[in-house]
Amino acid sequence: MRTNKIIVGLMTMMVAQHLPCAAQDTAKRMPTLPEVSVVERNDQPSVTFAQTPSQVATSEEMARLGDVQLSDAMKRFTGVTLKDYGGVGGVKTVSARGLGSQFSTLVIDGVAVNDCQNGQVDLGRYMLAGSATVSFYNGQEDNMLQSARAYAAGSVLSMTSEEPVFYHRPFNLRLGLEGGSFGFLAPSLTYSQKIGHRSKLSLSASHTRSEGDYPYTLYYTASHADSSSREVRENSQMHLTTLNANYFLTIDRSRKLLVKAHAMSGFHALPGPVVYYATKGSEHSEERLFFVQGVYTQKGEILDIRLVGKYQMSGDVYEDTAARTPSGLIHNEYAQQEGYLSQAFRYRLFDDRLSLSFSADEAVSHLSSNLADNNEVQRLSAMGVLAAEYSEGNGDKGLRLNAHLLGTLIGDASEPLTGEPLEALRGEVYKRLSPYAGASYAFDHLTLRYFFKETYRVPNFNELYYFTVGRSLRPEKAAQHNIGLTYHDYKYYLNRLGKHFYDRYCNVSVNGYYNRVSDKIIAVPTQNMFLWSMANLGEVEILGLDVIGDYRVELPMRKVGIELRAGYSYQYAVDVTDPSSKTYRNQIPYTPRHSGSIALTATSPWLDLGYAITLVGDRYAMQQNTEACRLQGYADHGITLSHEFQFRESSLKLKAQVLNLLDVQYEVVRNYPMMGRNFRLGLVWSSL
Repeated sequence: MRTNKIIVGLMTMMVAQHLPCAAQDTAKRMPTLPEVSVVERNDQPSVTFAQTPSQVATSEEMARLGDVQLSDAMKRFTGVTLKDYGGVGGVKTVSARGLGSQFSTLVIDGVAVNDCQNGQVDLGRYMLAGSATVSFYNGQEDNMLQSARAYAAGSVLSMTSEEPVFYHRPFNLRLGLEGGSFGFLAPSLTYSQKIGHRSKLSLSASHTRSEGDYPYTLYYTASHADSSSREVRENSQMHLTTLNANYFLTIDRSRKLLVKAHAMSGFHALPGPVVYYATKGSEHSEERLFFVQGVYTQKGEILDIRLVGKYQMSGDVYEDTAARTPSGLIHNEYAQQEGYLSQAFRYRLFDDRLSLSFSADEAVSHLSSNLADNNEVQRLSAMGVLAAEYSEGNGDKGLRLNAHLLGTLIGDASEPLTGEPLEALRGEVYKRLSPYAGASYAFDHLTLRYFFKETYRVPNFNELYYFTVGRSLRPEKAAQHNIGLTYHDYKYYLNRLGKHFYDRYCNVSVNGYYNRVSDKIIAVPTQNMFLWSMANLGEVEILGLDVIGDYRVELPMRKVGIELRAGYSYQYAVDVTDPSSKTYRNQIPYTPRHSGSIALTATSPWLDLGYAITLVGDRYAMQQNTEACRLQGYADHGITLSHEFQFRESSLKLKAQVLNLLDVQYEVVRNYPMMGRNFRLGLVWSSL
């Protein structure tokens, strides 16, 4: 039992403090203590023992590397492909293992973020301030008490809010200001208040703006071998304001409630693609988002309960001031609303060796627009999951078997729902049963894992009804296989006085995977970032390998620590639809064969250092892998230096950052040049 391991570890430390000291000046190495993982009833297994490949970035790590947006943290996750359409304000979407961005689900404090219009979330609209962790799970999160929406995802990106801690006073205040090149400015404020003994309130606000007028080189040919000129990115300004409120209530030791409200308002000029004689843009988008959600959890001796309720509304406006139609300039408006409920129950049997769970989600999504066609569309979604898990062993060690069956039922309607049967709804009713099975075995320093998962994705409203080439799209079906192992080693040293002197942690994970996608939908921008072309590519085969290494050394008494994390990803993602086609066995668009990242962080009483490198190999902008369609690989370096000054009841942290250190011009998406070398300075004042 885990409790016994903790007691044994504490007793060992107490005995070590009373052992006689050796007659020498050098530090005495004590016997290595076994690793102890403290979790809540195994609901959140550690990354080391997780059944599905998992990666986690903590708030401390993200701060040392100077991350501001959610997309900044995602760049360093192995096996993840980030599409960035340029600058601070450019749209940023993520896909994993060649499955496409719509297979990835963003979860905030356990509740999925949904966009019924385009099925993907712009990660550039979410700030990291106030986040405790950012986690990424291939396949699914290793947790039985989760929503059916999370079970249905091909991969899960999870953000958790930081719960405030109070020391000298019943409130905390944090003020931040960051500025940088090309008009970048980002003030922020966070206030938290203790309310009685059981509840806390946290309020935060941030504003980010940028002119985005960075220089770049315009090459007149795809080979970059002929003439070129130096230009400045135009029509690229943006501003984004976010407000968050979190209410934490601890009813008793087994029951908790978290209520979150989030509001966002933004403006993004759309500079468009850079082509010869057409470097300017005349388009912009305005967006707003509001949601309020509540998560109630109850943990009992044999039964755990999780209840979720959410209401979300959002609006988008797209306008082109230069283009003209018979009725005037192009001006499109969209408004979304969604009501969402989720229930999850977990029942434990035979001393927690066997667990059974059931999750059910219901949602009604509504999209209205000012377009002549399909100006009112609704979607009714229902999902249910039956899951079982068997574990054998002590704590995280031993054998774990897991399986579930997910049922999906989705239908669209052109008029408000009035109780008609699903057969009366507009279009096809989508039905599917999707299985999952996984196994892992952990012993000593090694964990072995395997899982199989089928994922089913219904086309979103944009794909079906707006701005598409052909509207008879079929749902995507993906089959995922993953086999891997993790080696982990933790050493704990005491000095000759029996005090904690030295920590060393090593973790290496290797995962091979094979994915097969049927009727894959490929999204390619047409003349701008707002209008897309969609098509079923047919069959896609993805064979890949992810390697992640993490090495950490800490000297707690001297407040010194060094961590090195590196990752490499190989993705062979090819079209296997038609052997006679010119694109047969060609790499699918914007999926690099090789990619990786390196992150080095160092802490000391004098200076904190963060150095990150993102490596991306060659990609192709079109389905045919010709030289004219090839995008060159790149390496993006960034360095962050920071120092925190401690005062009696407050602290002041100063930060200096250089992004794209080597001033490399590269494109993540064809004709959207990224920002060159740029600088940022920031400070954060916090009460203690």
